Amino acid sequence: MTFLNYLISGISLGSIYAIIALGYTMVYGIAKMLNFAHGDIIMIGAYAGIVTVNQLGLPPIVAVIVSVVICAGLGMLIEFLAYKPLRQAPPLSVLITAIGVSYLLQNLSTYVTGGLAQAYPNIPWLRTEIEIGGITVRRLAILTPVLTILLVIALVIVIKHTKMGMAMRAVAKDFDTAQLMGIRINSVISFTFIIGS
Repeated sequence: MTFLNYLISGISLGSIYAIIALGYTMVYGIAKMLNFAHGDIIMIGAYAGIVTVNQLGLPPIVAVIVSVVICAGLGMLIEFLAYKPLRQAPPLSVLITAIGVSYLLQNLSTYVTGGLAQAYPNIPWLRTEIEIGGITVRRLAILTPVLTILLVIALVIVIKHTKMGMAMRAVAKDFDTAQLMGIRINSVISFTFIIGS
């Protein structure tokens, strides 16, 4: 494997980390709480994709849509049930709750799957190798950074050019002042959890 192969693989993996970090940062920047269940929500989305393709026999694009919907719904549900009641609670209570939600999702998935490793469905088109400038890489290694860039651009457009984005920036800047200005804090934080998840 050449230096360029390692570079492309590193950029692809770094793109995945960047997407995960965006979710963490959005929730922390706006709600001022660490969502330790963020990785577990992603895990549930991955399991949803596996079930959609392997058990239900649906195409991979449907699995992506199902995963996104389940992750967004789960993020909203967790925020509503676990974090919303603790808006004015001490930071330690929120931290313990976040760890508890994480453990709940981990143990629930272990119970449902039996704790066995699950193989992600083989999508031949993504695993196909292509040659670029004398090096051979998988399509997935090229597609991941491209999709990450598109998602970041879409997020920037939402934050900079929509009413909800302006509300998100106001809440991130000053929670109390945003509330005094009539911004519905609960809606903004719920929207942030949905987008972050």
